[in-house]
Amino acid sequence: MKCAMILVAGRGERLRPLTDSTPKPLLPDAAGTPLLAHWLSRLADAGISSVVLNPCWLGEQIEQYVGDGSRWRITVQYSRETPPGLETAGGIRTALPLIDSDPFLVVNGDVDLAPAWSLAMFVRRGEAQLNTHPDHLGYLLLAPNPPDHRDGDFTVTPSGALLPHADTTRGNTYTFAGVALYRSALLTSLTPQTRAPLGPLLRQAITEGRIGYEITDAPWWDIGTPQRLARWRRERQALIDSTKGDP
Repeated sequence: MKCAMILVAGRGERLRPLTDSTPKPLLPDAAGTPLLAHWLSRLADAGISSVVLNPCWLGEQIEQYVGDGSRWRITVQYSRETPPGLETAGGIRTALPLIDSDPFLVVNGDVDLAPAWSLAMFVRRGEAQLNTHPDHLGYLLLAPNPPDHRDGDFTVTPSGALLPHADTTRGNTYTFAGVALYRSALLTSLTPQTRAPLGPLLRQAITEGRIGYEITDAPWWDIGTPQRLARWRRERQALIDSTKGDP
């Protein structure tokens, strides 16, 4: 796999006033490094050579910071959106002409995983699963439900089947971690430049048995509120500090 997309269009309403002047993906960690920089480094380390961004809110700041991507040894292209943006599925569908691999990786620009978590291994496992199941349209990373999203998004039954809604009577529920591999066929029913959410497409594909998944036990953060931002900064730095001095 050589191409990925990072979703960076969101307004970040719940993070205001921080996001009134800074786009959410450029909010820094405790050491001052923007969240987006962590993802660009991770993608490069995983062997990704081409990245598509979909800037919208304060998008000029994102483009100025990232440039052509050469700082991270990757090539960056832009699928620009105008406010209020195209939502997740609409943004990916519009960017498809710039994405030159199928399947391709998509990550939400407002989530993060522990520094030790291997994106390369996730991609490898996802590609293997999609090769084994050519009718599948995607491969999702799921995480245990965080305290502010206790119900979760999807259900995994005792037999391992993935269900399209959270239903604790049928199995354990998990939250979509915002990292996935997709085939373009998941999105080609949509019209480019049209607002569309991703959830209905995923739930339909799950209902049809065409989505694979894995569950991570690595620390995972959704940086959607000031409280979550503070927790991410604190916990991420604590993980880094705990590994200092290790051989």
